[in-house]
Amino acid sequence: MKAQRLGAWIAIILGASYFVIPLIGTIEFSLRMRRGEYSFDAYQSVFSDAQFRETFGYSMLMALLTIVFGMLLVVPTAYWVRLRLPQMRPVVEFITLLPLVIPAIVIVFGYLRMYNSSSYLPLTGSTTGTNVLLVFSYITLSLPYMYRAVDTAMRAIDVRTLTEAAESLGARWTTIMFRCIFPNVMSGVLSGAFITLAIVMGEFTFAALLNRPAFGPYLQLVGANKAYEPSALAVIAFSITWLSMGLLNLVSRFGKARPAKA
Repeated sequence: MKAQRLGAWIAIILGASYFVIPLIGTIEFSLRMRRGEYSFDAYQSVFSDAQFRETFGYSMLMALLTIVFGMLLVVPTAYWVRLRLPQMRPVVEFITLLPLVIPAIVIVFGYLRMYNSSSYLPLTGSTTGTNVLLVFSYITLSLPYMYRAVDTAMRAIDVRTLTEAAESLGARWTTIMFRCIFPNVMSGVLSGAFITLAIVMGEFTFAALLNRPAFGPYLQLVGANKAYEPSALAVIAFSITWLSMGLLNLVSRFGKARPAKA
């Protein structure tokens, strides 16, 4: 028994070291910009860069739009499949898993082929259209995570009973959706939102090939031209991801302890 515990602790320590030691090394290197002493000069250089603020703000805006429109797409779809079309659930699940199977570069080249300036819907012919296409791309990329989170939250409530009770009181479809369904699956929506935020903030392929001023291409640009700032940016991006995961954990615990609303 003691040998098993010792082996388990050794495995945990080795696994933690695999992730923690490179992170410590990155943090330590990001503090060595000033010769002979540790400082936050690299972080100051990053935060004072106007391009950092522009790209970070742009990606945050794209993440917010992706979360909002993704939520409006996924929640009604998961609700309708669970309530009216349960036989279509395997098909919908298969479709939502496709972004994990098809490489992002294949998807974006398909978008460029379909929505270029010579097509019937020339989204890439204007800045606004390209931004819209990027949001659609991010929705596609986050679809597996958002749908799974919402579908899991919807399993915890009695969708049919809530719907029938609301209909018996004369509620319309929009009232049922926004007053009954959305509040009860909000923990799943927030879980998918935090994962989407982490994905969008670090995404490179879509933004680079669509030539958008996003945070991912900025990370690559700084990494190719500077020494200490890339480590600082890596720590910042890592902090955003872990913050999203921490909020996801809190939301999951809150969702388990929260009773369904009638």
